[in-house]
Amino acid sequence: MPGDVFFAEVDKTGSDTVVEIHGDINRAAQAGLAAAYDQAEDGPGRLVLDFEDAQYINSTGIALIVGLLARARASERKVAAFGLTHHYRELFQITRLSDFMTIYEDQNAATAAND
Repeated sequence: MPGDVFFAEVDKTGSDTVVEIHGDINRAAQAGLAAAYDQAEDGPGRLVLDFEDAQYINSTGIALIVGLLARARASERKVAAFGLTHHYRELFQITRLSDFMTIYEDQNAATAAND
């Protein structure tokens, strides 16, 4: 349900850099998502977006994710994601976001992959 405050945590301890996304991805998430990307930018490997605790993504949130993907693409960084609900996986396919990142079912699959 919309209304959960966005925050993100960045984990650079593994072979990839994981951005754990919590709460709603909407206009209020803009500064937090940009700050998380800034923090993750010099991390190892792929940028892996963990959506397991993302509660809600609206159209502005989709635009923010597009911006993040554009930044990653400009720096030639591969992007992966996991933890999307069935609804958001379909939305990422319809909006073609899935063309610009590899989407995995869960963290184990994302971690095991070597894109």
